[in-house]
Amino acid sequence: MAFDSLSEKFQNIFKNLKGKGKLSEADVKAAMKEVKMALLEADVNFKVVKQFIKSVEARAVGTEVMTSLTPGQMVIKIVNEEMVSLMGSETTEIALKSGNELTVILMAGLQGAGKTTTTAKIAGKLKAKGRKPLLVACDVYRPAAVEQLKINGEKQGVDVFEEGTTKNPVDIATDGINYAKDNHYNVVIIDTAGRLHVDEEMMAELQKIKEVIGVDQTILVVDSMTGQDAVNVSENFNEKIGIDGVILTKLDGDTRGGAALSIRAVTGKPILYVGMGEKLSDLEQFYPDRMASRILGMGDILSLIEKAESQMDEEKAREMAQKMKKAEFDFNDYLEQTKQLRNMGGISSILSALPSMGLPGGAMKGLDAIDEEEAEKSMTRVESIIFSMTPAERSNPDLLNPSRKNRIAKGAGVDIAEVNRLVKQFDQMKKMMKQMPGMFGGKKKGKFKMPFGF
Repeated sequence: MAFDSLSEKFQNIFKNLKGKGKLSEADVKAAMKEVKMALLEADVNFKVVKQFIKSVEARAVGTEVMTSLTPGQMVIKIVNEEMVSLMGSETTEIALKSGNELTVILMAGLQGAGKTTTTAKIAGKLKAKGRKPLLVACDVYRPAAVEQLKINGEKQGVDVFEEGTTKNPVDIATDGINYAKDNHYNVVIIDTAGRLHVDEEMMAELQKIKEVIGVDQTILVVDSMTGQDAVNVSENFNEKIGIDGVILTKLDGDTRGGAALSIRAVTGKPILYVGMGEKLSDLEQFYPDRMASRILGMGDILSLIEKAESQMDEEKAREMAQKMKKAEFDFNDYLEQTKQLRNMGGISSILSALPSMGLPGGAMKGLDAIDEEEAEKSMTRVESIIFSMTPAERSNPDLLNPSRKNRIAKGAGVDIAEVNRLVKQFDQMKKMMKQMPGMFGGKKKGKFKMPFGF
């Protein structure tokens, strides 16, 4: 994740603080100097960093912290609260009109930020919430932009209105609105043209579309990998056309992530969603408190649970919980779990949401042996072995004698040792389930527990 490096630095700073029984003003100031350097290296806006450190120090150098029995923990609590405040405190939804009243959303951004893909992702999110969205293709300049929107719209099960690439984008937007009204859509999402940089021609076109059709929400898509430039782009767009919110893409990449900590403070506009991958499902609601928790190495279990629940049918989850509870898990269930694991973004995505458990640099640190590519290859080999089994063998692993294992190994193109290893791991997993009867108890306060047995 984007904040792995920053998270590691924060945890090292706080580890030193927690090791002290009492904190002096000098201790706090020394720690804040390190925090300041860590934030600047993460490409957080300089003015934002300056104000953040000032706010934390004002609270940390006080009686509440200095006289606390756990002063280090109190400082971490203050840093967490100020970081949440910096990113907006509350989660902001895209403002939609009630009932069947039409809401018009304009998507803007530079080329390469992932605007067209994000436009389809948003449509999918709104459809899942019971809305009837229509995508309107107004990017007539970039080759294949209209086709890309149509393909992604089809994957999301969302209709796309397009009139080719020769017509004026303002006219296409107008026709799209009229089509939406005539066909009872209640959300229109307009995919506009991007540019390689902010220019007057692009801004004028966006302003004209907004004037003519009456846009309700203007959402800017920015690439988090551009760091401070993403903040500058947000500021420019807000000044010239006015924006209502920002979507940060590529936050799963190897980037410093400073944009997420700067945009709200610089523009006054909220981050609505963050893109965590290239799949159309890889768009997450932005929760300032959960993001702060991730950055400080505390994990993001709530998002992980929500992702798990969104990927699994409730009835199927209940059946799986019962199987696990009774240790009746078979190889068919194992296949189902690898599928769910992939849907949730893979092993690294899951580990990045777990608390650091005292490991420096988050849950992934110290678990570097889990290479995503190697994990995927290993999972594929496991699937090949299971697919080489007969239906009876998958349902009843006790049938697997040496001759059957040899046949399965040949069918999967692997060594017999890999088949033996899988069967052994599977047996160990079932034993573990028997020893932990309360772990898979199904519902708890309306939530299902993790739907995989790895």
